[in-house]
Amino acid sequence: MAPRNKEQEAEVLNWIGQVLGEKLSGDYENVLRDGIVLCKLINKIVPGSVKKIQERGTNFQLMENIQRFQAAIKKYGVPEEEIFQTADLFERRNIPQVTLCLYALGRITQLHPEYTGPTLGPKMAEKNERTFTEEQLRAHEGELNLQMGFNKGASQSGHGGFGNTRHM
Repeated sequence: MAPRNKEQEAEVLNWIGQVLGEKLSGDYENVLRDGIVLCKLINKIVPGSVKKIQERGTNFQLMENIQRFQAAIKKYGVPEEEIFQTADLFERRNIPQVTLCLYALGRITQLHPEYTGPTLGPKMAEKNERTFTEEQLRAHEGELNLQMGFNKGASQSGHGGFGNTRHM
């Protein structure tokens, strides 16, 4: 389990607050634990993606909020390997994975032009495909690649064979 990063957690909470348009206060895991904030977040990003949000109830009902959020972000495009397990948040087993997942969601929002809200994390790289002519590809074939090494005529002559000590 990765160590927790309080700055990243604060940045995630700030981003969620900006998207929702409300100030979030309290401990990171306590704010997110019941899944209500997470469901509201994905509904702001993709309206109607979570139909029913349990505002209160048993632990099992509150865990359903987290599961609905996970299903919605998977549908939105967050890679499955970056999505946390329900117990990671609800039972506080792996809070850094929750942070990673929310960063992934913030990153994926940049790929959706319909989302115009605040972003989280670095800007996504854009495809930068290059094409070269055959002439350009063959231009360096005659050059000596320095990664291959150049030994300026050094050889093993006078080495004296194996097992001898070095004479200095």
